[in-house]
Order: sequence, then C-alpha cells, then structure tokens
Amino acid sequence: MSGLDEFSLIERLFVPLSLSHPGALRLSDDAALIDGPVGTEWAITTDALVAGVHFLPDDPPDLIARKLLRVNLSDLAAMGATPFAVLLATCFPGDVDAGWLDAFAGGLRQDCSAFGVAVIGGDTVATPGPLTLSVTAIGSVPKGGALLRSTARPGDEIWVSGTIGDAAFGLLVAKGRASGLSAAAADGLLGRYRLPTPRCALGPALRGLARAAMDVSDGLIGDLGHICETSHVGAVVEASDVPLSAAAEEAMAFGLGGIDLALTGGDDYELLFTAPAVAAGQLAEVGRRLDLRLTKIGRIIEDRGVTAVDAAGRSLPLGGGGYRHFGG
Repeated sequence: MSGLDEFSLIERLFVPLSLSHPGALRLSDDAALIDGPVGTEWAITTDALVAGVHFLPDDPPDLIARKLLRVNLSDLAAMGATPFAVLLATCFPGDVDAGWLDAFAGGLRQDCSAFGVAVIGGDTVATPGPLTLSVTAIGSVPKGGALLRSTARPGDEIWVSGTIGDAAFGLLVAKGRASGLSAAAADGLLGRYRLPTPRCALGPALRGLARAAMDVSDGLIGDLGHICETSHVGAVVEASDVPLSAAAEEAMAFGLGGIDLALTGGDDYELLFTAPAVAAGQLAEVGRRLDLRLTKIGRIIEDRGVTAVDAAGRSLPLGGGGYRHFGG
C-alpha cells in the first residue's frame, strides 16, 4: 500500500464496485442511501474501531462500547437521518474476560436505550488481536432530503456545531502528557475523546437549511477538504472564529498544542456544514432550540483547496490537514 492513503485506496479498489448502485454515492459520503418505505430512504453506515488506533487498549470497556455506537450514529446525523437499528461485529482477543465483556455490554445497552436503537444482528469471533469492533448503523430520512457532501456552493457560509479540538487535546491527556492541566480541564478533554456526542437531533433539523454536511472525525480542515473535493469548490476558514472550549484554551496556554492541532485533530464528531447566508437566522434559532452552539467559521469559494487564515488574513501552516490511515 506504499503511496496510498485511506481515500486513495478506496478510490482505487472499492469505488469501482459501487458504481452499479446510485445510493452508494461513489463511497464519498457518510452513509449510503437505499429506498425504504414510501417517501423515505434508509441511510446505512459502517465504522470500525481498533485498539491502539481509535481508542487506547486500557480505556474503560463501557466507554469503548459507547464510543463505538456513537461514532456510527454521528455518520447518520451528518446525513440528516434518524437512527433506529445497528448490527454489531466484535473480534475479541483472548485476554478479554467476563468482567470486561459485561461492562462492554452494559455500556452498549445504556446508549442503545439513550439513542433509541436496537441491536438486530452481527457476529462475534475470537482473534489473536488487537481488539477490533464494528457497527453498521441504519437510519431513516425523507426521500431526497439527505444531507450530502457534494452540494456545497460558492458563497455558502461554513458552520460547525459545539467546540473543536477537545478530542485531540483529550488524547494527549489520555497518554499522560498533560499532568499540569487543572483537573476540570483534563477530565473534560478526556471525556470528549473517550465519549463523543453524536448530534442526532441537529442532523434532521438541518434538512432544508444546510446545503452540504459531514461529521468531523478526521479533523476539521481535513473533513472540510472532503466536502470541497466532492463539491468541486474551495474554502476559507477564519481560525479565530473556530469555537474552542475553555478546557482547550487552557491546554493551548499550557503548551500542549496550538490552533493547528485544534483544526487538524480528529474525533470531535461535531457536524460541519455549509448553508446559504440567508439561512443564518434560522440556524441561530435551531441552535437555541437545541441548546447547542452553532458557529459560522468561514466561507465556500470557487478556487479549490482549503485555507485557514488568522485574524489578519494570513494563511496558517497546517501540515497534512487531518488524520489519515495508511499515510500518503
């Protein structure tokens, strides 16, 4: 796989297998769409989590289970879909004991109840390692109403929910690299890394308002790049407008990283979306109704590429722009 990153690999090997079904969307979106009952479509997505890649091997098993479910529900939210069922595949190594399994199942049960979904199938196997987990999540959306990555237009405003960068700093906390942070900041950041909040209410509320959307899993800049690439547009992000939590600001002041880490770190699972300027008032009302911070952070432009600028309008160096498997 030398020279191939995750997305190049998908384009080369798997997109050709998707072309016979228009609902596959060329494997370029957060979920596939297939016809459901009259007037609806089913959004279907699969995400896998691997120990040492997506979570630390010694993370609490109940939180691993809940994160597994939530990252998949986040994909459905990004499509504007309402979740109702999941399939679960688990590959357990030999050092997983009964207590660990009970805690894992308890965490899964807690969030299935909280988000109104049922486990309707799957598979369980043994593996020499590492622990590998996968969920396929199914949701419903009115036919033709799904939010896509491919529909951003020049002149759109770029918005994001919640705060950005917490999970990237939380990973540093989990790795023991933030011993000088206040307990409140460290706990808050670690919680955001271990247990993201899928925006299941926001996604459906954005239908008819947002033009394009996805969730922030591989970093704000990298994921915005996916919207731009699929929509054949570019973007400018006003870095000073990107919403940061007080804990993330404390981490930056402590020297754990700068705005570049907040912009490119993964695992936030907030919704990133574009909308015409005329929708700003309605979006503000959605935010108030859901008690959720929605922030305008930039604009879509015709020129290709994603640029982040500081308050003076100077471009910020951001390296690779986001997390990618395999390496490019």
